[in-house]
Order: sequence, then C-alpha cells, then structure tokens
Amino acid sequence: MPKEVMQFEWDAAKNRQNIAKHGVSFNEAEEAFDDEHRIVAIDHSHSTSSETRYYCFARTRRGIITVRFTWRNGNIRIIGAGYWRGGKKEYDKKNT
Repeated sequence: MPKEVMQFEWDAAKNRQNIAKHGVSFNEAEEAFDDEHRIVAIDHSHSTSSETRYYCFARTRRGIITVRFTWRNGNIRIIGAGYWRGGKKEYDKKNT
C-alpha cells in the first residue's frame, strides 16, 4: 500500500515514552512504511484474540528500524519503535 494513502495514529503519551526510552519518535517510525523492501510479520507474543499486532522491519535514513503496530479503524496505529539488532537481523536475512 503506498504511504500517501496510509493513515497513522498513536497515543501521544506513548510516543513521548518511546522517545525517552528508545530515541525514536513515532513520526520517524512512519518512514518504515516508505521502504518497498519492508518486512511485516505477526507479533504473536503481543497479539490477542481481539487484536493482531505486527512488526515492520524496514530501512530508514538512520538504519533498520523495528516498528510495532496494529490496524485500528483502517489506520496504522504505532505502538512502539526502535533500532534493535533483532529487527536488523530479520531485515538483512530477507533482503540480502
């Protein structure tokens, strides 16, 4: 799906916590969805019977990012993001 039709949302307090903890804003995390080689996988450990959660592993201007998200009311709701080794490993495995 092209990013220009994607709509993003998040909790403002959660965004502030993510910046403090991981140094990544959810605005920056949106960049992951620009990468045509991004990988999306189900986050089984955080999904519930009422909501499936996902990981997006993608390249941004700062490196390989992992974005945790879900779909709500047709929007991508960002839950968390960071530049973690595990996400880079998954991305490199599929894109090399």
